[in-house]
Amino acid sequence: MLPILLDLASLKVVLVAEGEAAEKRLTLLDEAGAAQVEVYSSAPSAALVRQAGKRLKGGRPADEVLTSAHIVFLAGLGDRESVALAGTARDAGRLVNTEDVKPLCDFHVPSILRRGDLVVSVSTGGKSPGLARRLRRHLEGLFGPEWAGRLDEIGRQRRVWRAQGLELAEIGRRVDAYVEEKGWLP
Repeated sequence: MLPILLDLASLKVVLVAEGEAAEKRLTLLDEAGAAQVEVYSSAPSAALVRQAGKRLKGGRPADEVLTSAHIVFLAGLGDRESVALAGTARDAGRLVNTEDVKPLCDFHVPSILRRGDLVVSVSTGGKSPGLARRLRRHLEGLFGPEWAGRLDEIGRQRRVWRAQGLELAEIGRRVDAYVEEKGWLP
């Protein structure tokens, strides 16, 4: 596994999902800043209809929709349908995540802790999502809401150092010293 962060603001995402899984996945995408999301659900809940708004396109996407997406999320579907939809998208070279079906995943979604732009993620490579959630809850106690402001503060300071022409290694040392001076970490 290689942990990476994708800027979903510039990528087309297709979500094909049913039930509570649809709402959870759409919330995840919205929180990640996905700007180009199309949602497909055969029996959307009232909550999903409200949440998706104009992004709700219908029951199932045409093959062209799947092949034009950058990333496809599948959740709450039956095995046969998941295999077919994932196959179509993968054949076109698209990245696919099929919730809780590891063989149909090109990537896994970690358990995520967000504090503004600070993102801390925990992954078990799909072996134990429950453990990942438990570890994330532990980290929530260590990194409270104040960390959003702390990141903004250190980001402003970093811009000053960069404007001064400091090398990246020196900026790294200064970040360490700044965090130490502020007492942000034990």
